[in-house]
Amino acid sequence: MSRIAIADPDVGDRELDRIREVLTGGRLADGPVVRTFEREFADYCGVERGVATANGTAALQTALEAVGIGEGDAVVTTPFSFVASANAVRLCGARPVFADIDAATYTLDPEAVEAVVAENDDVAAILPVHLYGLPAEMGRLTEIAEEHDLALIEDAAQAHGATYEGTNVGAFGDAGCFSFYPTKNMTTGEGGMVVTDDQGVADRAARFVNHGRADAAAHGYDHVSVGHNLRLTSLAAAIGVEQLRKLPAYNARRRENAARLSAALSDVPELVLPTEPPERRHVYHQYTVRCPDRAALRDHLDERGVDTAVYYPTLIPDQPAYDGYEASVPTARRIADEVVSLPIHPGLVDEEIDRVAAAVRGHYGLSETGVAADD
Repeated sequence: MSRIAIADPDVGDRELDRIREVLTGGRLADGPVVRTFEREFADYCGVERGVATANGTAALQTALEAVGIGEGDAVVTTPFSFVASANAVRLCGARPVFADIDAATYTLDPEAVEAVVAENDDVAAILPVHLYGLPAEMGRLTEIAEEHDLALIEDAAQAHGATYEGTNVGAFGDAGCFSFYPTKNMTTGEGGMVVTDDQGVADRAARFVNHGRADAAAHGYDHVSVGHNLRLTSLAAAIGVEQLRKLPAYNARRRENAARLSAALSDVPELVLPTEPPERRHVYHQYTVRCPDRAALRDHLDERGVDTAVYYPTLIPDQPAYDGYEASVPTARRIADEVVSLPIHPGLVDEEIDRVAAAVRGHYGLSETGVAADD
């Protein structure tokens, strides 16, 4: 019996055909295919502009730079995320300050954000993360940003197509940032995107990723600002154009798999299953549960050919690179000790989801039908 992987990127013939077109056309780096991808991804998110970047971390730093975050600024963000969320802040010369998370959604707790803003007079921005594919509480976070005149940058690296009150993530605030790493809901191999309705932010972002060129889409030698080479390649964009067309089906299948898994595990008292508040649409980049015996559950599933992962076992302020950063985040610390992600990707068929569920149930002494198994 084959193993059930935690992720399985799907790149097929349509992507290969697009890559061949780029290879034969000769524009391997930045070019028209990148512009097409930027335009189509922005349209998908419901915003005016998209600026493609080399990866998701580059998208975050680019967005922060484009809204003017820098030396002397603090940015409120979550301690419970991949380290890139906070690294991007530091790469801009700013300081991340960490607010606690909501115990049900694992995203920033708006009350905790307000407390951190009140305690730090140098806060210039809020950077929420739509963790595991579930949007953060964007209604209240947007209000806080407006009340305190703060920039709002969304880390939507795990949430392509997720919505809050019917609006796609990435369309709130000043800018949204996406990653196209291979395990994401759609991929370009490596890649990222900044999306925004603010033309000034978009123009500054486009210059920043292209050496600060006056004409950000050109390759001349008139540089009006200091920038990086953080461009997306045409080869990656070619993959992205086709992946974007598949994204709605990918997300639909993730949601179907999540619903099937939740139905099968709903009577397991030891598990806390993912939640989906009524105003939010989850796209299940990860299907993450909480349990009191994570190591034992993972060992049991591993023996039965089911891969798992822990996102994330160590809070960002507890990382060695963040020595000296203090954070009063008791909820995040408790959650980090309990979370484990189960396979949910769209390549899984019903029988494989059922196998995952059966393995989990077996660990807790339950039959596949929900009746306690005989000793």
